Amino acid sequence: MPTEKDTVSRAIRGDEEAFAQLYEKHFAKVYRYIFLRVENQSEAEDLTQEVFVKALEGIGSYRWRNLPFASWLFRIAHNQVIDYLRKQGKVEKTSWDEDMPLVADSDPVLAVEQKIKGEKLIENIRNLSPAQREVISLRFGAELSIAEVAKLLGKSPGTVKALQYNGIVALRKKMLDEA
Repeated sequence: MPTEKDTVSRAIRGDEEAFAQLYEKHFAKVYRYIFLRVENQSEAEDLTQEVFVKALEGIGSYRWRNLPFASWLFRIAHNQVIDYLRKQGKVEKTSWDEDMPLVADSDPVLAVEQKIKGEKLIENIRNLSPAQREVISLRFGAELSIAEVAKLLGKSPGTVKALQYNGIVALRKKMLDEA
């Protein structure tokens, strides 16, 4: 079975199937990261597509630097989100997209309760410091490891752990206060 490095090398050489494999592997994580930052499904979808267009355009210049390929994608995603927020005047978009699936169960009461909890969580994440928001989005939205987030943000693993811990403590406190 080929490694990701092999797949990336093939994509660099212009193998469209290899790039498609990278797209399939990383799309959901990049989308979740962007969605947590922009809070709008259609904007997150558009921005995610832009990330992969930029990745396809720039794949020829990609070099292995002791970082996973996902780190390069998330650097592109981070820049796309920053550009988007600047263009929006840093105004937060919608609170919780109506189309965002919440439960597999067909119980409408459970669906409403979960939607309300989701809206409160998003609102509370919005109130974290920018560094905490970034770490929480990368750790739980993109499902990156502490080491990957540290490398991506140019911070030490200890700093990332502290930002994550303090962000989770603040979120837990706010959610319990509102319960």
